[in-house]
Amino acid sequence: MGFRNHVETMTVAGKVTDVDHDAKAFTLQCRSGDTVTINVGETTYYEVMSNVDGIPRDRTEEPAQFNGDAVKAGLERYLAKDTLVFVRGNNLEHGDKQRFDARTVYLLQSTVGGKYGFEETHWWIDQISRLADRWLDQLMSGDREYTSEDFARAYRTQLNALGQAGDDPVQECATLSRLIYGLSSAYLMTGTDRYFHAAKAAVDFQRQAFRTLSHDGRHCFWAFGRRGTSEGERLLVASEFGDDYGAIPLYEQIYALAGLAQFYRISADWAALDDIRRTVRTFFDFFRDDPEAKERGLPGLGGYFSHLDPVTRRPDVAALGDNRSKKNWNSVGDHIPAYLVNLILGLDPLPRRASRKELDAFQDEAIELLEETVTLIVEKFPDENSDYVNERFHADWTPDHTYKWQQNRAVVGHNLKIAWNLTRCSFYLDKRERDLLAHGHREAAERVKKLSGRCIELACQLGDRMAEIGAVDPIRGGIFDSVERQPTNGMPIEFSWGTTKDFWQQEQAILAYLILYGATREQRYLDLARECSAFWNLFFLDRDHQGIFFRTTEGGQPITQGMFGSKGGHSVSGYHAFELNYLAHLYSRAYVDTDGTGSFSLHFKLLATRGQESINVLPDFMPLNKVEIARVYVDGVDYTDSLKPDDPNNFQIPVDDLSASERDGSIDLTVEFAVH
Repeated sequence: MGFRNHVETMTVAGKVTDVDHDAKAFTLQCRSGDTVTINVGETTYYEVMSNVDGIPRDRTEEPAQFNGDAVKAGLERYLAKDTLVFVRGNNLEHGDKQRFDARTVYLLQSTVGGKYGFEETHWWIDQISRLADRWLDQLMSGDREYTSEDFARAYRTQLNALGQAGDDPVQECATLSRLIYGLSSAYLMTGTDRYFHAAKAAVDFQRQAFRTLSHDGRHCFWAFGRRGTSEGERLLVASEFGDDYGAIPLYEQIYALAGLAQFYRISADWAALDDIRRTVRTFFDFFRDDPEAKERGLPGLGGYFSHLDPVTRRPDVAALGDNRSKKNWNSVGDHIPAYLVNLILGLDPLPRRASRKELDAFQDEAIELLEETVTLIVEKFPDENSDYVNERFHADWTPDHTYKWQQNRAVVGHNLKIAWNLTRCSFYLDKRERDLLAHGHREAAERVKKLSGRCIELACQLGDRMAEIGAVDPIRGGIFDSVERQPTNGMPIEFSWGTTKDFWQQEQAILAYLILYGATREQRYLDLARECSAFWNLFFLDRDHQGIFFRTTEGGQPITQGMFGSKGGHSVSGYHAFELNYLAHLYSRAYVDTDGTGSFSLHFKLLATRGQESINVLPDFMPLNKVEIARVYVDGVDYTDSLKPDDPNNFQIPVDDLSASERDGSIDLTVEFAVH
């Protein structure tokens, strides 16, 4: 219908198809196929996308022609055909008339026709560094070395928009672990000792403050958190978060391992690995619904229950209420990105001279867990009657469409998270197939090959459908939040609440489309990755406070009321943004390299407490023959000739003959990778 005198501030994104200097306008074609005429004027401002540091990046040159006409000169200076741009302006409608007046034109390149900012070699390194610095500056008052006591004193889950401690002094274990993941990733990318020292101190604090071992020491549970009171600290065993209140949710136990696993990757810290092993045993013995669970009166139908009762440690008691005997995306799929990928990267191949027998069994368990969760996702989650996966299930795997707020609704980011992680796993399964064939296990190799194919098939299906139906906004870019799985409004998409966009879901989309492009080389995935990366870097970066906005409107304007203005909370910590920085950097260098600079370096610091004489340095699950070790440096000295493996698909570096630092007994290792 046509409105009378309707005006709104609107954002549109697309590629420039025509520039008309005389009309002082240009034409933009959105991914939806819609064409918009963008009018510019004296109050139109051109802004080149800056990083989270806010440093101006405009390197365009003023054109000489147009006799001082600034409006025409702006068009000539900043716009060229086929350039991807975002525009925020005034959309006016009056009956059948429509006009769009640009007020800000956002450019993604410092020079017309140059590289996208987020594909430059240093973009994501700069972003993670500034984010990590600000987190530590605000929590630790600018210190450069840390102890567990510093985190015991200063760490808080609840932070306001400025990063200052909120009213609730709670220290949640899972959010601390997520910050450890972020700090460890920052060290991997930069080699900055400040991040390593902070991560190590936080790991020590996590183990001291939240770890609870079983009577026989075989199992590890992680408390929800601690809260300071006038009588001292109080340990909070059960969750205090809304949906999970009073229970032990598996996803919180899973994310308690996120930081430990990433820290183990860079340090070979044996104590961290030991806690991971005991926690995984807890997953198997308390949350897993395998055939052996029948002995405990459970159905034994596969998968992992989402919640345990903290008193009985069972998933099927009435006290759990809506969470009784349930399985969901978080209890199955979150194993993969939170810790399992990094754990397998650290253990396959087995580290040299480790406690071989016990570690060999744990490696087998980790690989089994990966194949198990991947199989469950491809078999149980797709729904032939919906564009979206099912996310919640009863114990017998029938979909649960009555759960609290979720009902029969989809979270768009979960669908893209599945696409991203299934593609990652397909790379590992391809390697697994090769290894099984090399050892004569043809039947197992064929099974793994089929599973890998199913991973890519479902990943592409989900990635394509999210874009086709508009869950990935085809007009403005960015990823919508919650939608109805079965629209009843006669439209391709029905929003459950608002048309908002959350930061963590943007991460899933960027990584999904980058890795799908790496796996398939299909241009549509690269276009989607660039569009999503642009939306993130334009609208989710809080340049004033060097942080990340939790939520924006559909047009990218930040929402800062209530919890959405907080820098830290149960649903936001130093995790998703840091994970995006780390993996977008890797994927951009490995899959998008546009100028022949597809190399990158990672940094490791092996602790004196390590129980192994080698370290695996493969950056992520990647296609065979995609990257190889090019150079190896120890304390800045080139050790390539003695440490680089002969096999380009071997990423294990021996360290038993290397001299440790006299300061702390650690070994600083820098590995440069070449991309093919």
